[in-house]
Amino acid sequence: MKEIKTERLILTPWILSEDDIMGLYRYASDPQVGPNAGWKPHESPAESAEIIKNIFMPHLVWAIRERESRKIIGSIGLEDDRRRENVNSRELGYSLAKDAWGKGYMTEAAKAVIDYGFRELGLTVMAICTGPENKRSQRVIEKCGFKFEGRQRRGYRIYDGTARDNMVYSMLREEWEEGNR
Repeated sequence: MKEIKTERLILTPWILSEDDIMGLYRYASDPQVGPNAGWKPHESPAESAEIIKNIFMPHLVWAIRERESRKIIGSIGLEDDRRRENVNSRELGYSLAKDAWGKGYMTEAAKAVIDYGFRELGLTVMAICTGPENKRSQRVIEKCGFKFEGRQRRGYRIYDGTARDNMVYSMLREEWEEGNR
């Protein structure tokens, strides 16, 4: 997993450092961030450390940093696509600090990770899902060129045990190639 640089961002692998732990905790403890993605706000830096150690570090998950300040403003990753068996596919997932919303950062980061997935991993397809109420995420998904597949009813159980619907999107390799000519 390599570092990815964009015009305004640096995507770095997570490490179990004070900077990364506190960077994650600062934005992940905000009650307006996690619930949009289906996870509860972090209650302590120790909880953030566990997420970095057990979820981010073993998988393809980057810290999103502002390029100039190196401040962590989010996370983005590619996880196994649970909806497609025996296909070279990954599912994109992300979260962003509230104070970074509306600045185009997530679209910039997502496009870089989409390129990584198709170029470096040779993906056949990339998927992404979001809740019907998460309009901000839906805008990022559409700006990145994903196609809407449909609504999966009660397809995802969130942190409080509630089953919620998923808006399911995908991008085929040939669609990515067409957009990169």
